[in-house]
Amino acid sequence: MSLEAKFNEAAESVKNFKKRPSDDELLQLYALFKQATDGDNHKEKPGMLDLKGKAKWEAWSDKKGQSKEVAMEAYVALANKLEARYA
Repeated sequence: MSLEAKFNEAAESVKNFKKRPSDDELLQLYALFKQATDGDNHKEKPGMLDLKGKAKWEAWSDKKGQSKEVAMEAYVALANKLEARYA
């Protein structure tokens, strides 16, 4: 199975968790997904009052410079780890 197929499968499995992961785990999943699909974050940083948007922006920005393949591998590994806990 190709890396992209594993990534897509992991992304689908995350949507079907029976329990909700912690906010930090969700932020890591989001950041890795965005890095794998969109590359480096070049969007404008949200304002001070948008706490959720700011947290997501910062998590994604922390992955800057990471290649698509490395982000996909990390996403698959994290999704598999969380699946054991939340599926």
